[in-house]
Amino acid sequence: MSDASGHDQEMPLVAHLTELRKRILRCVVAILLLFGGLFYFSQQIYALVAAPLRAYLPEGATMIATGVASPFLTPFKLTLMVALFLAMPIVLHQIWGFIAPGLYKHEKRIAVPLLISSIFLFYGGMAFAYFVVFPIMFGFFASVTPEGVAMMTDIGQYLDFVLTLFFAFGVAFEIPVATFLLIWVGIVDVQTLRKSRPYVVVGCFVVGMVLTPPDVFSQSLLAIPMWLLFEAGLICGGMLGKRESLHSKERFAGDDDSKRPQPPMPPHQP
Repeated sequence: MSDASGHDQEMPLVAHLTELRKRILRCVVAILLLFGGLFYFSQQIYALVAAPLRAYLPEGATMIATGVASPFLTPFKLTLMVALFLAMPIVLHQIWGFIAPGLYKHEKRIAVPLLISSIFLFYGGMAFAYFVVFPIMFGFFASVTPEGVAMMTDIGQYLDFVLTLFFAFGVAFEIPVATFLLIWVGIVDVQTLRKSRPYVVVGCFVVGMVLTPPDVFSQSLLAIPMWLLFEAGLICGGMLGKRESLHSKERFAGDDDSKRPQPPMPPHQP
């Protein structure tokens, strides 16, 4: 009996580790399959990512490769990162499949919309950086190039720069999800965050100043969306607080009705 009970206690851990290994392998296979399908188009992918900068290069200027293997390794690295970004829904789905059995039903109802919205917000941040921020940023850099200096950017340094911005804007657009989670977990409440709004606005402009060129317009392109996303998180958190308050009142009313003393029965008349 003791051996059987010890075996029952060890099996859940082994089963969890096996399940985790299986889901990690699925993520790796998905990334490799996407990378294999995209590798043939690696040069075109890099040309697409470099288009915002190339549009502002002076006439006759081109991008350069200072490393011996850079013409091959830079598109290779970019294609691998693109495969990882495209596989994020699959990766998050596997993570969700691993942790979902340990969640309550009401937690699952909230976690699924958060998971889906986080994916779209991350992609939205990357698209905002590519279509809005990059043209303004590279146009500014081209306009302030000193006279007599040829603007010829290394392809490896450019890739590191844009990948950092893609990741930064993707994470910045997760502000509504982060705000909602802080309220849902109970770390802060909506009223505290509303009182901290001035500090949040200043922080958004500080982040915009660090990540964008030193002009007010470019800083506002990042700071204002971040502030609006923070307000969206506050609205969703406020709706969550009202719903939980309503449910608690209903439960309290139900408990009062069940515990309310019943009037005594009249004596039986013969």
